[in-house]
Amino acid sequence: MGHICEDCVCCDYDEELEAYVCTMDLDEDEMERFLKGTNAGCPFYRPGGDYKTAGKQ
Repeated sequence: MGHICEDCVCCDYDEELEAYVCTMDLDEDEMERFLKGTNAGCPFYRPGGDYKTAGKQ
């Protein structure tokens, strides 16, 4: 992937899975591309992270 998912506002840490997960509602084709890593860059990526998101509040 072109971006680090942990820096995306669409990515949250799931304590049950102990992993970062994308919160976007991906359809079957998008999920397949995501899991295979064939996207040049995630079309849903929005930079944010905790600090940038908190600064907008």
